[in-house]
Amino acid sequence: MESAYDLYRNGTELLDGRDFHAAAVPLRRAAELEPDKMSVREALGRAYFGSQRYREGAAEFGAVVAREPTNDYAHFCLGRCLQSLGDHARARAPLTMAARLRPDRSDYRVYLERSVRAAEAD
Repeated sequence: MESAYDLYRNGTELLDGRDFHAAAVPLRRAAELEPDKMSVREALGRAYFGSQRYREGAAEFGAVVAREPTNDYAHFCLGRCLQSLGDHARARAPLTMAARLRPDRSDYRVYLERSVRAAEAD
């Protein structure tokens, strides 16, 4: 049986190769073995996002945000998952937090502005 660490490394290598569907398999197994490892949950969220499994990605990034409320990247990715699900109103809060935590990240502001405009149009 592979260790959670081996599964994580395998999954992140697949992520680096942009093989998101394949990466989700070992990362999901690693998360089952180590549910409190936020690095594993974040990587699994990335795999889900990359494979357009936005609801599952939002769940993983939501878990990271709950445990690590200052993780700007997890807030950003949670917001992006919600945007991709068409839920711009809910995406605003995590995107706002990401932009406030990292005001130097212009990409965070760009996606926040998109959600603001889309939510107002709804």
